[in-house]
Amino acid sequence: MNLNRLSYFAAVVNTGSFTRAAEQLGITKTVVSQQVAQLEHETGTTLLVRTTRRVHPTEAGRLFHARCILILREAEEAFGELAQGASEPSGTLRITAPNDYGAATVVPVAAAFTARYPACRAELTLHDRTLDLVSREIDLAIHVGWLDDSSLLTRRIGSFRQLLVGSAALADRIAEARMPEDLAKLPFVANMALKEPLLWQFSRDDLDRQAVRMRASLAVDTTPGVLAAVQSGGGLSVLPDFLVQDLLTSGHLVHALPEWRLPSGGIHAVYPAARFRPAKVTVFLEMLAEAEKEKSRHMRES
Repeated sequence: MNLNRLSYFAAVVNTGSFTRAAEQLGITKTVVSQQVAQLEHETGTTLLVRTTRRVHPTEAGRLFHARCILILREAEEAFGELAQGASEPSGTLRITAPNDYGAATVVPVAAAFTARYPACRAELTLHDRTLDLVSREIDLAIHVGWLDDSSLLTRRIGSFRQLLVGSAALADRIAEARMPEDLAKLPFVANMALKEPLLWQFSRDDLDRQAVRMRASLAVDTTPGVLAAVQSGGGLSVLPDFLVQDLLTSGHLVHALPEWRLPSGGIHAVYPAARFRPAKVTVFLEMLAEAEKEKSRHMRES
């Protein structure tokens, strides 16, 4: 069996295209097409349905793809174990992270990582959907918020606070609010990426608690989009501290009712199940954890 053919086939399924698979693998489209065709010939099975716009796996192809991913990961781990004693990380590090935290924190760390370790390259997928780590061959997922699945292999690398903020143009109206319920009268930008974008639980001194349902005057489905709406004067919204701290310090945003707190969340690294953790993953995580510590120190001093 030619393991390269499994790799070519998996790349075509992952990208949905012979052209994109060839670009990802660094070879020609002709080679990918020929090798996948040979794989279908050897197995006596049609694995892919080819159309003018996209390539789709057949039912047999989907089952075979899942097996291929496991085989290729085992092979990668076997070579990784041999190279574990190497002093420098190497290979491609594939990471997924939310849009906001990814752009604010993960991207700068990835840039520093590839500069420090030239034998490595990093591929980042930034969006707010949960991805299947195994089928997408992702080494590491960064999860911001609250973990629903306790069976995941995770490492907590930091935390964040949720802050209710508005633009400086709303400062006078924000200052008039004395209790969280008063904020419901102000325009609010709902973050549709959240499960419950309008209901918020406030607490003060570990005793006072108040649930407030906001009325959305504007709804946006990404956190960076919500921030842009808030900065444009669209209303108040709840945003993570790592996204708004500098804007609060500069006075471009105002923190509403700072004596009242919203629930804090965690920042976790999520791994696919594996017996071997490549050096590229371990080293990157240490750099990300250090960046989190530095950010926390900066926030405390601001």
